[in-house]
Amino acid sequence: MSGFNDNSFRKLIYGVENKVPLKNNTTSIEINFDNAATTPPFKAVIEDVIKFAPYYSSIHRGEGYKSRYSTSMYEKSRFIVKQFIDDYKDICDVIYVKNCTEAINKLAEIWAYDHKNSIILSTFMEHHSNDLPWRRNFDVKYIDIDKNGCLNINDLKNKFNIYGNKISLVVVSGASNVTGSKNSIHDIAKIVHSFGAKILVDGAQLVPHSSFSMGQDTCGGEIDFLAFSAHKMYAPFGCGVLIGPKDFFNSTNPGHVGGGTITYVTHNKVIWAPSPDKEEAGSPNVIGSVVLASSMKLLSKIGMNEIENYERTLTAYATENMTDMDSVILYGNYDDILNKVSIIPFNIEGMHHSVVAKALAFEFGIAVRSGCFCAHPYMQRLLKLPDELIEQMAYIDKDLQPGMIRISFGLYNTLGEVNSFLYALNVITKNKDYYTKKYGKSGQIF
Repeated sequence: MSGFNDNSFRKLIYGVENKVPLKNNTTSIEINFDNAATTPPFKAVIEDVIKFAPYYSSIHRGEGYKSRYSTSMYEKSRFIVKQFIDDYKDICDVIYVKNCTEAINKLAEIWAYDHKNSIILSTFMEHHSNDLPWRRNFDVKYIDIDKNGCLNINDLKNKFNIYGNKISLVVVSGASNVTGSKNSIHDIAKIVHSFGAKILVDGAQLVPHSSFSMGQDTCGGEIDFLAFSAHKMYAPFGCGVLIGPKDFFNSTNPGHVGGGTITYVTHNKVIWAPSPDKEEAGSPNVIGSVVLASSMKLLSKIGMNEIENYERTLTAYATENMTDMDSVILYGNYDDILNKVSIIPFNIEGMHHSVVAKALAFEFGIAVRSGCFCAHPYMQRLLKLPDELIEQMAYIDKDLQPGMIRISFGLYNTLGEVNSFLYALNVITKNKDYYTKKYGKSGQIF
């Protein structure tokens, strides 16, 4: 533990030593424990933006040097992404979009062409981005969770026994954005494939914090589709990725159409370009793809297993100390450190989550997230909210709604920062009335 205050990864992050103003008219270096929402950029990413920007140009059809160079960097980035997700057989296409949400929406649109009358299996633990896109064109069923908020694999099997081949796709988070709970995605894939269906993994929380493989050597446990965002892995320049089999994308209609998606067009006929071009309508985010590749190269150099072990140590230390605090309530499989990413959701008994989050930010310079984290059905189950309250939530101010506080670590966070957080949490728990009066709103219901 002694070396954790001098985290060598910290020097890789841009702006990490910047100070922010506090309520007492002083400033403090901000402690960012909101990495599950987004991460700051690597310095190398900023440097690569500056290095590439003078050569940025249109891609694919320009004959100028800058255009040819930009095209080369754009296509090279796909290769680096494939290396990162262990697509060693080159089975998959890398399709660039804005973020993970757009990636899932794109797949939902494409899937609807040939599977509109099928059933999609989602889960009770999904982010809205892996639930709402499927509701537009499909009958969506939900795999249940256990008392700790972990996926109930027996219910997955039960759903297949009930619905059989009506299920065309199972969509599941690699790791929950609320509890950090990991899902055994390759084991799930084996079950899904044994029933003739396909699997999509929402990798937004898993890919940046854990080693990931498409699993092409897992004897039926391969991942068919993967979505994730660059802004959660130290490259926040508006790039997301949808990954799936080349054969699938080449045999389907594109989700969006326009410039760059065709080989030839007449008023009577359209010949689509091969994937991935036909799935990337319009001018793509070339810089976003270049810096995603830059980030992945650095993450690979550090080693995803080393990153996961480091963040796991911080999570274990914080969890152990938080469980010893009076009034602190933890949620999910918080004591199963080996099967989660570096996310800890909690509440302080007798305090509203928004009050705690404001006190941490305004008084101590510690950035956290509070609320329902775009996962309302999951939150309702974890908090055991009564049905009558759920019906009222749409009409209640967000600062009054029930929810939680979430801390989430990145590779650059330190033990010293965790200790500062624990100190602040201890102060807040001993002064509940003071902080509630200072930062609360009347009418809080939780």
